[in-house]
Amino acid sequence: MLVTRDVRVGGRPPDPAESTTSTPAELVFDDFYHAHFRGLVVQLTAYTGDRGQAQDLVQEAFCRAYARWDRIVGYEDPLAWVRRVAWNLGHNRWRRLRTAQTWLLRQRETHVPEPSPDRVALESALATLPPKQRRAVVLHYLADLTVAEIAAQEQVAEGTVKSWLHRGRAALATQLRDTNEEVRDV
Repeated sequence: MLVTRDVRVGGRPPDPAESTTSTPAELVFDDFYHAHFRGLVVQLTAYTGDRGQAQDLVQEAFCRAYARWDRIVGYEDPLAWVRRVAWNLGHNRWRRLRTAQTWLLRQRETHVPEPSPDRVALESALATLPPKQRRAVVLHYLADLTVAEIAAQEQVAEGTVKSWLHRGRAALATQLRDTNEEVRDV
């Protein structure tokens, strides 16, 4: 017969007086857990189709029961409470997955044509302008605002907007002419 002794760190044997004792409520919960865990896992596996997920759901339900065990132990059928919690958790996961799948199905891949060489050249040329000139050119030529509307929006005089537009057009003409010459050379 082989006898083993429990030896603690430091080499001294355990003191029987130091041993931790479980409370009756903990013993009752342990017995309850061991008696019903496997059966609930079988039920949830059939419901979810995934044994690992079923084990997680049942474990979570028992954790919630343990946190409220002093109250649940007094119920007429504590197993019904744990079963209901596990099934609700399973249903909530299923509902979240269904919502995610529905959302994914609604996401469509859209194919946008690539920008034309003219658009790329214009965007590059606009990027070289100072911010105020670029804003004035975009607002006037792309947003169709009048000089007076741009002046009101930017809170400057109309003459300032006209100056920004003149300088912006001149810089764009130079940039776009250089771009066109590069394209012809290629």
